[in-house]
Parts: sequence; structure tokens; C-alpha cells
Amino acid sequence: MSTENEQKLKAMIEQINACEAEIGKAIIGQKDIIRQTILAILADGNVLLEGVPGLGKTELVKAISKVFQMSFSRIQFTPDLMPADVTGTSLILKEGDRNVFQFEPGPVFAQLLLADEINRATPKTQAALLEAMQEKTVTSGRKTYELPTPFLVLATQNPIENEGTYPLPEAQLDRFLFKLQVDFPKKSELKEILQITVGTERPELSAVMTGEEILEMRKLICQIPVAEAVMDYALSLVVATHPEVDGAPEVVRKYVTAGASPRAAQAIIKTARARAVMEGRYNVAFEDIRYVAYPALRHRLITNFEAIADGMTADRIIEEIMKGLEK
Repeated sequence: MSTENEQKLKAMIEQINACEAEIGKAIIGQKDIIRQTILAILADGNVLLEGVPGLGKTELVKAISKVFQMSFSRIQFTPDLMPADVTGTSLILKEGDRNVFQFEPGPVFAQLLLADEINRATPKTQAALLEAMQEKTVTSGRKTYELPTPFLVLATQNPIENEGTYPLPEAQLDRFLFKLQVDFPKKSELKEILQITVGTERPELSAVMTGEEILEMRKLICQIPVAEAVMDYALSLVVATHPEVDGAPEVVRKYVTAGASPRAAQAIIKTARARAVMEGRYNVAFEDIRYVAYPALRHRLITNFEAIADGMTADRIIEEIMKGLEK
């Protein structure tokens, strides 16, 4: 990496740290959730936030839009929501003596889209987001429309209430770079939350970065070198999630039906590079791979009934795989 790019990265690291601190004013605790969401932004990926209601998932998204100066849109997913309610629709307008079609963009046309309770919408409506999440475009009729850049989908879902929900198919889950589990705050954190939310003064968040700066930083992060041994470790981790592969760990053969896709390897390397930068390093270390492995893999492992019966979660399987690789 050139000296000029190193200087740019140093300045941007300060900006990113400032963003993290600014978001932390509004979101008490959840430091890993804040950091991992920022990693996803820097790696150009979508995030699935899973947690019970009231843990600040929506507030996190709003805080991110303010700090990163990204246009924000929110969709409350419900069973009666239609695809056109997400992507937009063509309207018939009168121009002189003839009728013409004009596309009216939907709420997906924003830099930061909050898809609230995404698993409450029907599969048809969920699928309306697939093109937007992967290609950053929306097709209506014969025309394809570009979404604003940078573009990011932050989706939430409640893991407890399953009645009236439609689980996301594997193809859609795979398009989320990270799946983050939002846990209940500690007692000390809960006290701080009450002081902010029940008090008269709420923290004012300042804008720190712009969309253009995010795009510039993504280019620089792509130049962070990954040593051959570190790359091999990341690839071995992904391959080891497949029970059909020779030498697959016992825990995988016993509890996993299908392993992670090549997108998982891409997610691990991209976010590991971003994490190295946030840690002030200009090379990817093994600890970066281990840190991003859980959010990058947990939603890409399809476990069987035996795993549910034995209480074996995806995170525990990932942990066992990494222990095996480090022997």
C-alpha cells in the first residue's frame, strides 16, 4: 500500500472511530453490534438483526443514518404487503391526448433501508428485495433502475414469535453479509438506557461521514493484504462447514445438513479486512477471521433436528470447527 493511501486510511480510521463513538451515545451497550454493523457498511453488505422487541434495533438504524448521512427509509413488513409497496409501481399519467406510464419509486430507493420484521411478509414480497440486496437495482416492467449508493438493507426479525411469520429462504439469508444477535442489556446498561429514554434530554447525534467517504474507504480497504496462511485458514473454515466433504469435523457431520456458500468466504475476507483497519492494522490477522466468522456463518449453516434436540446452535458448531482447525 502506498504512503499516500496509508495516510488516507489513518484519517479515515479516526473518522470511523468517531462514528462508532457517536452511535454509542444513542445505543447503550451493544458495542459488538455497533462495530459489526459498521464493518458491514464498510464491506458493502446487508445485515439481519435478530432479537426480541425493545432492544433498540430500530434506534440503531436511525442513529447510523444520521451519523453516516445516509438517506433513510423504513418498511414495516406485514402479511398484506405487496412487492410494489417495496420497489415501487408504474402509474398511468395523462400527457396531452395519450396515456403514458411513469415509474413511482418505492421506499427501497434510499441509501439505508430498514426492513422491520422482514419475516412477517409473504415470500413473494420478501423476494422483491432480492434484486435490490444483491444487484443494487430494481426492475419494473422492461426497465431497470439503479438504487442510490451506498445502499444497505438492515432487516430485523423476532426469534420468539413464529405465528404468522414466513421464515426467510436460504437464498435470501445468503444475501445477508452478517446475522447479528441482539442480546438483552446488562443491569448497568439498562440503567443508562432508562436515563436517556425516560429523561428530558436525548443525545444529539452529529454527522461524521458521508456516502462518498464510505465509497472511498471501501476502495482502500480492498487493498489491505491477506497473507496466504490467513486466507487458507478462512477457506478451511468455510469448507469445514460442509458435512459431505472428506475430513469434515464430527460436529458438522452430526448436526449440519448443508454448509456455507462461497458468499460466506467472500463475507469473511471483506469484513476481516475492514476489521483490521478498524483495529489500526494494515494487514489481516487470524483474530480478524475468528471475530467475523460467527456473524458471517451463523445464518448460512442449515442444522438438522438432532442439533435442535441437543441444543447445538450454529455458534457452538462454528466454535468447535475453529477449535479443530487450531489443533
